[in-house]
Amino acid sequence: MTKAEIQQIKLRFGIIGNAEALSRAIDVAIQVAPTDLSVLITGESGVGKESFPQIIHQYSKRKHGPYIAVNCGAIPEGTIDSELFGHEKGAFTGAIGERKGYFGEANNGTIFLDEVGELPPATQARLLRVLESGEFIKVGSSRVEKTNVRIVAATNVNLEQAISDGRFREDLYYRLRSIPIQVPPLRERGDDVVLLFRKFAADFAEKYRMPAIQLTDESKQILKAFTWPGNVRQLKNITEQIAILETSREITPDVLHRYLPAAIEHPHALMVLGERNSKSFESEREILYQVLFDMRKDITDLKALVHTLMSESPERRETTIVQKSSPLNTINIHPVTTEPEDDDDVQTVEEVDEENLSMEDMERRNIFKALDRHRGNRKKAAKDLCISERTLYRKLKKYGLEE
Repeated sequence: MTKAEIQQIKLRFGIIGNAEALSRAIDVAIQVAPTDLSVLITGESGVGKESFPQIIHQYSKRKHGPYIAVNCGAIPEGTIDSELFGHEKGAFTGAIGERKGYFGEANNGTIFLDEVGELPPATQARLLRVLESGEFIKVGSSRVEKTNVRIVAATNVNLEQAISDGRFREDLYYRLRSIPIQVPPLRERGDDVVLLFRKFAADFAEKYRMPAIQLTDESKQILKAFTWPGNVRQLKNITEQIAILETSREITPDVLHRYLPAAIEHPHALMVLGERNSKSFESEREILYQVLFDMRKDITDLKALVHTLMSESPERRETTIVQKSSPLNTINIHPVTTEPEDDDDVQTVEEVDEENLSMEDMERRNIFKALDRHRGNRKKAAKDLCISERTLYRKLKKYGLEE
């Protein structure tokens, strides 16, 4: 499909964003829609998987038939078979009448099974039979019934891992996954996060009859660097909170930090994200682990350098001793005249404090490294760090790195 055609579909179904992975997912949905193949939509919670079954249904030959969406994770295990396949009168306590069930209601249409990974084993076996033969049996009945439905399923569960753990049937997985569609997480969609914020801000301005909130350039960079574990749903929630609670309509980084989870809001986390290149951090904990790993590697390199300098000459010489300066604990190099005595002296010099570097130290170090990598080019350094030039200039002044 052309970009213009995909854009028309986005407008029709209220999908915001220009990320290539998102457009690819829409393209696959349109291509598979005219067939009757089952589709499995995967992606993290909150990415907007629910839009794709509607696209598939509306562009299929079943578009005039019923469309039923079922949240499998919200139905108790004891009643889910009855909800999906129906029951006969008196089949169980409380069954005062006959129930048709979703698969009966969706005949000649499309049924969307959200959170399909939460289905209990017995229900998985029933669903497999529907996929293979279009047959099912109501709870409390012995009569086989037929249905002609298109099944689209979605999950945020790793089904391959669930199969290994014995929680999901492998044969059902491959039946559902005739055509897979992967919806990208918000953290991989680049500028889309700013577009979505602007859309939500406009919607809430209209809803609550107030001026729309706007982001500063620095705040936009923070939004783009944040990991968004709750994806689009989390962004919408935070946008609404800010729109209601803040009196100023211009949202600065200080304001934004009050609404983002504290574990990732520190500016150094943005530096790590800027340096990661092709790495993909699955959680905030992995980011912190990476920070600590990089710190330890740098300190190990410093130890090796000091040891080399101490062992170069048997006579008095100038060596470099790593010290901490206050208040930023920055690493300074001081020429000191020392007299080597024995191996114990070398060990003493090597004992660098690895545990007392602050987050500001790490941020300053990353800025210094970025400038060094790009030979002092601030524009390139800012891009490498995933921050604006304005933010970089402010931090250079803060840490005394203008020169």
